[in-house]
Amino acid sequence: MQLGAALALVLALLVPALITEAQQASNGSRVGVLYPGSATYWAPGGPMAHIPQALREGLGKLGYVEGQNLAIEFRAAEGNADRLRDLAVELIEGRVNVLLVTGPTALKAARTATAIVPIVAIDLETDPVAAGYVTSLARPGGNVTGVFLDQAELSGKWLELIREAVPRLSRVAVLRDAATPLHQLHAIQAAAKKLAVKPQTLEIRGVQEIEGAFARAASSHAQAVVMLSSPLVSRHSAELAAAATARRLPTISMFRENVAAGCLMGYGPSLADAWRRLGSFAGRILKGAKAAEMPVERPDRFEFVINMKTAKTLGLTLPPSLLLRADQAIE
Repeated sequence: MQLGAALALVLALLVPALITEAQQASNGSRVGVLYPGSATYWAPGGPMAHIPQALREGLGKLGYVEGQNLAIEFRAAEGNADRLRDLAVELIEGRVNVLLVTGPTALKAARTATAIVPIVAIDLETDPVAAGYVTSLARPGGNVTGVFLDQAELSGKWLELIREAVPRLSRVAVLRDAATPLHQLHAIQAAAKKLAVKPQTLEIRGVQEIEGAFARAASSHAQAVVMLSSPLVSRHSAELAAAATARRLPTISMFRENVAAGCLMGYGPSLADAWRRLGSFAGRILKGAKAAEMPVERPDRFEFVINMKTAKTLGLTLPPSLLLRADQAIE
């Protein structure tokens, strides 16, 4: 066979395969990510860089690799909740096959933007049935599924743990993101009443209000701060730790990321594990699964983490019974 004929045959066999692969990458494997915070937090070296890595791991287990047969379109609202719906529309108009969102405000914006494109959420503050996003946990019935946690009793657990760490605790500040539902606040108020602890609610609407909230806690003679769950709290670990240290206030929250940054204690599910599961949800949808038929999942592994260096800085001697229950003590 002559060289020209051989080349023509190779091209005839290869080009259709390349076109098909390109079509699959552009049309069949596009994942959108809607994030309420700053893109710098997810960037390499950022405080939340382990989250996109966990997402890629979840997708990778189902054969989807970014840059090969997968495109991930990332949009960050930079702390401006009013931008979320426009960013969701932008992703949808870009023909993503599935939209991943984090937190109540991003989920609400995405659900307002589309009732068709599958939405996979990680929302640790919302009851998806009560909010009307799904018909039932076992069979969502619409275009929303994902990992949800609405266990309000966790906030009572945080109060119990911080009470063990702080001797004779009688006054506690409760830091709450104003954009989140109220059930966590109601639960901790009920727990405080049982434990004879006086709670002081401090609402914040952005990172710029963190320092002022801790200043108010200190001026009101709070002995500790319980930080209720929200994406705002999860992503601003450094600012929270700095404000708490400056006011010498012990803290507890859901997120180990806060503890790694210098807050005292954290008890809750792993964010990285939850994002791996979101990657798995997305991968199954790309393979043809329907969000309406994919049961909502709950976090099933909880971690109790203590920052021992922070305890020393605050002059706290933590009881052995508390230390023995910790899954990790950060030195």
